[in-house]
Amino acid sequence: MDLLSVLRTLHDVRTDEVLLTSMGNGREWQQFEPHPLDFVHVPSSMGQTQSWGLGIAIAQPSRRVVACCGDGSLLMNLGSLVTIANVAPANFTLLVFDNGVYEVTGGQSTPASNIDQLIGQQIGFARLAEECGFRHTERITTLDEWQRRAETLLKSVGPVCAVLEVAPQTKDYSVRSPGRPKERVREFAATLQESG
Repeated sequence: MDLLSVLRTLHDVRTDEVLLTSMGNGREWQQFEPHPLDFVHVPSSMGQTQSWGLGIAIAQPSRRVVACCGDGSLLMNLGSLVTIANVAPANFTLLVFDNGVYEVTGGQSTPASNIDQLIGQQIGFARLAEECGFRHTERITTLDEWQRRAETLLKSVGPVCAVLEVAPQTKDYSVRSPGRPKERVREFAATLQESG
């Protein structure tokens, strides 16, 4: 699947959820009309966004939180799956964009994709999340399937982990920050407090 098409579907079905993006998906998310409950977790977000999303889900249990990360970012913090499942926030969805590479650092293959080449079997991030104790997990490989499932996955009782198989970006893959990190964090926190 094309990442931008996947994100466009997410943008179309999203309502009032807190939505955290990072790295490559954060770069592409910035092409859409911003929402007050969006936060592009850039710079320095590899491996952190799902844990940050968990903190928001705990602090605001009446609000749905959607954390978006890449497979490379998830590999940097696999322990977060156990932590999320242990807390078991009903209001939490993790979307993992799996392209098999560390895209923003130059497209190097991840260890998970190397295992696929060695033994002919992919690391199943959805299966890992299920084994850790996520309430609902699934892997999605086609845009049609994602378009059918997206809204449900944002509304299902969590924790939910959906792994979306996407193609890596081959041009202009660097991360783009929306600027002023400290100010953006303060503004985002104020929005959460005001609307929570």
